[in-house]
Amino acid sequence: LASDQHPGVLWIGCSDSRVDPERITGSKAGEIFVQRNIGNIVPTHDWNFATVLEYAVNHLKVGDIIICGHSDCGAIKALDHESDDAYIPLWLNNAKEAKLRVACRMPVPQTPEEEKIWQRLVEIENVGLQLEHLRTYPPVMAAEKEGRVRLHGLYFDLATGELKKIF
Repeated sequence: LASDQHPGVLWIGCSDSRVDPERITGSKAGEIFVQRNIGNIVPTHDWNFATVLEYAVNHLKVGDIIICGHSDCGAIKALDHESDDAYIPLWLNNAKEAKLRVACRMPVPQTPEEEKIWQRLVEIENVGLQLEHLRTYPPVMAAEKEGRVRLHGLYFDLATGELKKIF
């Protein structure tokens, strides 16, 4: 471990401090290569993100790429609010389509309970959307086509501690 790493997984998750990939998966140091950002977003055409993907797929030879969303995600909540921040709204544009897709399938929530359901649906839809974005990167496209990498969408429920495969 001190001289080399051989992770089998690239984990793309949220920066939320409550969602620690090693803790929630029971993994040890060196088993997961991690990329975290607010909203577990895979931005399109982002050099920083592209280098992570290229390194993980072409050099570390990970066999699995996971995008993990979670309950009570502040980034997803922020999609419903205006902001004076300079960078966060631009970043969250990469997730707005998830909210629009849910809006096409169900009416705007009217009660707090409906709001919780809506929030969870957008969080889950966002994982699917980010998997779509992931498939636009050439290293991932090639590796998936050749059967060298599998893509997975997971969802972590903060209240129950359950980590569930959703895609």
